[in-house]
Amino acid sequence: MSEQTSPVKYFLSGGFGGVCTVLTGHPLDTIKVRLQTMPIPAQGVEPLYRGTFDCAAKTVKNEGFRGLYKGMSAPLTGVAPIFAISFFGFGLGKRIQQYGNDDKLTYEQLFFAGAFSGVFTTSIMAPGERIKCLLQIQQGAATKKYDGMVDCAKKLYKEGGLRSIYKGTCATLLRDVPASGMYFLTYEYIKDKAAERAGPEAKLSLLATIFAGGMAGIANWAVGMPADVLKSRLQTAPEGTYKYGIRSVFKELMKNEGPLALYKGVTPVMLRAFPANAACFIGFELCMKVLDAVAPGW
Repeated sequence: MSEQTSPVKYFLSGGFGGVCTVLTGHPLDTIKVRLQTMPIPAQGVEPLYRGTFDCAAKTVKNEGFRGLYKGMSAPLTGVAPIFAISFFGFGLGKRIQQYGNDDKLTYEQLFFAGAFSGVFTTSIMAPGERIKCLLQIQQGAATKKYDGMVDCAKKLYKEGGLRSIYKGTCATLLRDVPASGMYFLTYEYIKDKAAERAGPEAKLSLLATIFAGGMAGIANWAVGMPADVLKSRLQTAPEGTYKYGIRSVFKELMKNEGPLALYKGVTPVMLRAFPANAACFIGFELCMKVLDAVAPGW
């Protein structure tokens, strides 16, 4: 990512990268949400899922492979603008810290630019996450309340207006600001090290892009996972369950399950993080190259 690149190019390329991310990683995201929100079993009773692979097997057995793609319409509809805004925010965050076009940013400044992008995405990320999670936890006709993304949005609005649709916004912000900072910082750091090793004249290889993008995804979730667990529980809970929002969720989780519960669903997240984010940055870099060729003056 060039320091002089226009934020508009970041916007367009980020949107394309986001679509690549969802298509690659949604099945494991569904498993993650189901593990995070499954009820605590009574003493002596088997848990609903014993882990990642058990959840995947039961989902495919009971709902077919399409069950792994439940709720994908929401992120797929919103992911292009979400990732576009995320990469735009990163590009803008870089620009506002530069005094001149040739200034190279420090890694601390790159983290700030990434965190800045997290603020940008929350406004459209929160309602999409709320709808996605509610659709993902539906597991059969008997418990089916929402007939797709639009129906879910309508019913949420009818139940509690925009406030219901945006439930979990603070939790999403708590997740995305530090996680986005680590996301972009990790990608830039690994890319820089790969470039140093290859030499000043060499182009970044596809393998280096895959590794940098994949590790960026892992770093993102290593930081953002605890807030994501709290967010998923808050957004899927019946209205009035948590009086003080994310604080109540955290207090109940610590009391009943302990700190390790903050990493529930971490296995599918990490399995998903590498390929999904590698796909994102491959898509991003590919689109950026096309735009550089078509509109070099941007």
